[in-house]
Amino acid sequence: MSSFVGRRQEAAEVKRLVAAHRLVSLTGTGGVGKTRLVLHAVPRLARAFADGVHIVQLAGVRDVSLVPLALIEALNIRDVSGRSPVRVLIDQLQDRELLLVLDNCEHLADACARLVETLLAETAGVRVLATSRHPLDVPAQHVLEVQPLATPTPGEPLPPRPALEYPALALFADRAAAVLPGFSLTASNQEAVAALCRRLDGLPLAIELAAVRMRALGVQQLLERLDRRYRLLADRADSADSEETLPRHRTLRAAVDWSHDLCTPEEQTVWSRASVFAGSFDLGAAEEVCAGPGLDRDELVDAVAGLVEKSLLVRDGDAVHARYRMLESIRQYGIDRLREDGADAEEAARRRVRDWCLDFVEECERRWFGPEQPELVRRLHAESDTVRSALEFCLTTPGELQAGLKLAGHLWFFWFATGALVEGRYWLERLLATAAEPTVVRARALWSLALMLLSQGNAGRAAPLVEEARELALRRGDEAELAHTFFGRGGAYLISGDYERARGVYEEALSRPPREGESMSLVGFKYVELAHVLAIQGEYDRAMALCEEFRQICLSHGEQWVHSYLLRILAFAEWAKGDQTAAGAHARECLRLKRVVGDVFGTGMTLELLAAVHARDGEGRPAAVLLGATKRIWQDAHVALDRTPSHGPVRTEAEEGARALLGGEFRSAYREGLELTLDHAVAYALGERESAARPVLDSPLTRRETEVAELIAEGLTNQQIADRLVVALRTAEGHVERILSKLGFTSRSQVAVWAEARRAVRP
Repeated sequence: MSSFVGRRQEAAEVKRLVAAHRLVSLTGTGGVGKTRLVLHAVPRLARAFADGVHIVQLAGVRDVSLVPLALIEALNIRDVSGRSPVRVLIDQLQDRELLLVLDNCEHLADACARLVETLLAETAGVRVLATSRHPLDVPAQHVLEVQPLATPTPGEPLPPRPALEYPALALFADRAAAVLPGFSLTASNQEAVAALCRRLDGLPLAIELAAVRMRALGVQQLLERLDRRYRLLADRADSADSEETLPRHRTLRAAVDWSHDLCTPEEQTVWSRASVFAGSFDLGAAEEVCAGPGLDRDELVDAVAGLVEKSLLVRDGDAVHARYRMLESIRQYGIDRLREDGADAEEAARRRVRDWCLDFVEECERRWFGPEQPELVRRLHAESDTVRSALEFCLTTPGELQAGLKLAGHLWFFWFATGALVEGRYWLERLLATAAEPTVVRARALWSLALMLLSQGNAGRAAPLVEEARELALRRGDEAELAHTFFGRGGAYLISGDYERARGVYEEALSRPPREGESMSLVGFKYVELAHVLAIQGEYDRAMALCEEFRQICLSHGEQWVHSYLLRILAFAEWAKGDQTAAGAHARECLRLKRVVGDVFGTGMTLELLAAVHARDGEGRPAAVLLGATKRIWQDAHVALDRTPSHGPVRTEAEEGARALLGGEFRSAYREGLELTLDHAVAYALGERESAARPVLDSPLTRRETEVAELIAEGLTNQQIADRLVVALRTAEGHVERILSKLGFTSRSQVAVWAEARRAVRP
């Protein structure tokens, strides 16, 4: 949120290096500004990559095995194939041209190196920009060491406008003016500012921490106090064998040490205790984790505000949702201070984080069947780093496995609704393999994992898990968990095409009233799936009646997720019965609800159904476009719903109808759909945009090759194309060679004519 000062040459160098090398690592000491430099450079890099720039924040990832999952989340990949996360990444990125920014790799250096090396070897269009205190151990990388900001040499006369020549001085003046309005470099203070910036070795973080003190001290006072602190630390470090013996590390430690000493005891307590948060956190979480002995809740708000004012906490979020995070150097300092409180202090703080996560997730699940679903999804995404750290704590701390199972079991609705099945399986499988005790929380984890597997089409593995969960619930006498198993048991039969047995399970489930503690969402899905089976079997009126019955419950609670599935089945029954008008209206209403929650797979199935509605109405082009759009969704997710007994017939009829209506034009409309993003496809289906993507005429070229062809038509040379796209010259030459080969041309002029002809026929 603060201004970016200096680094013009470094930003240009980052841009140049990324164009020339597939892996660029920015290295440098803590606090030197690697992350700020990258974030400043990213907007200037984005245009060079057809599939964009994706930033992966790794500071909050503590477990090396979570690195692939962090990339999957950052790329918004929703894969249901059941393959390893690394394999998912490789397949998703093989045909993409994008830049991955891996920020703060140092504590995960080996895991990042292995993953990056694999991705670069297995893909052609992926480039990586990493920040780390040390280079990654990957042979192909190009390293740019980020240096501290330039400061004047001692004894050197300052130029007339020193801030223009020395970025360190400009940074201090900018940050000092933020706390002391009207401050600027003058003839009377610039020598002291220059000496201060030299003492701080030009480290941006150290300069910012010092500048905050201008609220109470003058520049000369700052310099004197910081100099004393530095000498004390140097005396302690001279005989120590640690990283802090290096001058720049010692400088940053001195600045942070001094900031800590100037904090109130309450601020110091919040600093150390909040350092166990892996990612950002809100005030409610801080109250639960940081309040306690030595700090009342009433004192905590002022302590948090004080840390923000001192630049020790960074305020994120917006005016409504305030969140806080620590820079990694500040967080690690807090951990060190926490450990000084005793051997068990850190574990106790992490246990409080675990307790807060349990309460938070259970509360989200209780409130899930209601109007707050979009807000709950937002909050759960925001807390993902903290929840992961709590799950890892449970896996690695003796006596915590049951708490981990409980936490993962209560996250089923989030993973299921948002399509984060890779992550859900990752945690549930690890915990179930380690915690084998026959407990009720194991039963919940078992059926939760079964739901993930069923969504991935793996009924063979899901069915025995549900049966084990059912046996455990019966043995423990837990009626709610027993009721929860019905959805998975019926689902295993349904996706296998055994409709009679699925119908029997769901009818048995609905013959008994909901049990105390039973999830209303899973009650609703029993209605959804029974109605689905009935519609498949031709009992349309009963299917629609069931949908309407539970729809009223959803409407009375303001619920949207289950409601959207009821609308889809209602539309399916109406389509099957022949009422295309009602089916189309309900399918579009369904899409509006799914867009709010972010249900990827439900959206794909509904778009496919809407394509079938268009085909029956004689509207071949929208049918073909939506079929192309859903094909992209299924390809990205590695799911084959179009080949399952329960979903396949809808797509088959839609495609046959669209082909019959369009003839030779089907392929063009279908390819247009393939180019649509999920959001654009929904907008197209809802009639919010005439066309959400530029129509794609038949062409053997990729999107990037098409872009290069258009630049050729503009008369650009290979070097000019490379400069425009921010790629290496040899990369541009390779694109041109492939274009000529694919189009069967021998000259650039032929390519230009071809590109102009395509422009002329576009709507």
